[in-house]
Amino acid sequence: MTTVTVRPMTTSEFDAWQRATTAEFAAEQVAIGRWPLEGSVERAVSDNASLLPHGIDTPRMLLLQGTDAAGATVGHAWVSLDHPQGSPDLAYLFDIQVVEERRGSGLGRALLAAVEAAVLDAGVPALELNVFGHNTPAVSLYGSSGYTVTTQQMRKTLSPDS
Repeated sequence: MTTVTVRPMTTSEFDAWQRATTAEFAAEQVAIGRWPLEGSVERAVSDNASLLPHGIDTPRMLLLQGTDAAGATVGHAWVSLDHPQGSPDLAYLFDIQVVEERRGSGLGRALLAAVEAAVLDAGVPALELNVFGHNTPAVSLYGSSGYTVTTQQMRKTLSPDS
């Protein structure tokens, strides 16, 4: 099995991650029709700033860099040890990603396992996440890793003929 370890992000890693993740999150929100394109990046930056008011030093947040056995970066993760909706004993995985050139080699599963171990080490016994329905590789990974659907949102574009 592929092994990944996680460690806290450095300030420079955090800065690079934050620039990339806000742009990606904004694009995802636009793609699913939740936000308009105009102002989407600014909105994502604002949303992240509200969740990370002290940046990398925000209490109860795990901002993790995943590395392989050789010490090379394989991905990152962002976890709140306190669920955004106040659910007790439940952490929330805001972001997890394997670097693009290393995808498809089992690193996602290994990174997820390392993140889960970090959450347990922090004293939180459960982890929740959101995955967009069209992200079938992630849906498959989470399902095969023991995650179950707890809520499900569905959408239909309406037209006079439907």
